Amino acid sequence: MPPTLNPVFSNLPISIFQHMTGLALRYDAINLGQGFPDQDGPAGLRAVAARALIDGPNQYPPSKGLAELRQAVAAHARKFYGLEFDPEDEVVITSGGTEALGACILATAVPGDEFVLIEPTYDSYRPIVEATGAVIKTVTLGPPDWRLTQEALRAAIGPKTRAVLINSPHNPAGRAFGREELETLAKVVLETDAVVICDEVYEHLVFDGRPHIPLSTLPDMRERCLRIGSAGKIFSLTGWKVGWVAGPRKLLSVVTKAHQFITFTTPPALQLGVAHGLTNEMDFPLDLTKRLQKNRDILTAGLTKLGFEVQPCEGTYFLTAGIAKLTNEKDFAFCERLIREAGVALIPLSAFFKTGTPDTFVRFAFCKQQSLIEQSLARLEKYLGAP
Repeated sequence: MPPTLNPVFSNLPISIFQHMTGLALRYDAINLGQGFPDQDGPAGLRAVAARALIDGPNQYPPSKGLAELRQAVAAHARKFYGLEFDPEDEVVITSGGTEALGACILATAVPGDEFVLIEPTYDSYRPIVEATGAVIKTVTLGPPDWRLTQEALRAAIGPKTRAVLINSPHNPAGRAFGREELETLAKVVLETDAVVICDEVYEHLVFDGRPHIPLSTLPDMRERCLRIGSAGKIFSLTGWKVGWVAGPRKLLSVVTKAHQFITFTTPPALQLGVAHGLTNEMDFPLDLTKRLQKNRDILTAGLTKLGFEVQPCEGTYFLTAGIAKLTNEKDFAFCERLIREAGVALIPLSAFFKTGTPDTFVRFAFCKQQSLIEQSLARLEKYLGAP
């Protein structure tokens, strides 16, 4: 008899990112599927970390994170949003945003009670929640506006809801939820005992002068929210895996306990580099936003010309586009064909929905050099031709 393993993970297929990246490598395609930049972040930040690595110490730092970084995270929240967190017990440093999500989910999910996700969802959310035994309820966004509505929120959030997970700016939909939508969410949540996990890793990638509005800045919401940030996204250092959670000490104490049994701690040299970045290198993410907004606009214009139905992109470095006017294929088959025949790799949006629908949209990552975006458009134009 084979051993019985956790069915949540043993039954998972290969991730859509592995599948499409594997095909991209096989056919030498430009990879606009995986969302990581093709340039490293600030040299000054990396130099601080490199020096700390050589000078040491390289032993366990405190599980909750070095004081220098916890203080920098608290100062960052104060400077940009007017949020006050005590760095001593209202900030914990994690090994990336995904570990922060895992710790927050383990701290809040209750077997048999309800946990609300907003679809389309980042792919790590659902399996972690399912593994806890919580019952998943969904709020589904859809074209053309991909908006949160009171009707959908009330249908999913109720007396048995223990937590809601919201991602804003939203991957993959590219939405930066507005104040009215967030106020509606807050109103519904405040009628329950639910906690809100706020995945805000793209907080500085908001376009066209829009503000990023942390849910925890709304009246009465600070004590309900766990706010997740990521140095990988802020400073284009995704391989460093340095993230954090900030929130009220009553909630954060449980997150910290979960964190200590997942990774326990995060490399001290990288923490010191990120602390330096949050204090001294914030021009980098602000300049990055301008560069990526230009990439978004070039991509939008090119795809529209080719007949894609480009969806609103208010933040993140992902753009979604409809393919119904180009093909009768489903998005998965269309993406595989583009890799093989056009030399451009994308991600089918259906992979971010439990039901696999809608299945006529694809996601582009534009966190690349402008020349690569233009080269990708040239390949698509050569392959697809004029609509």
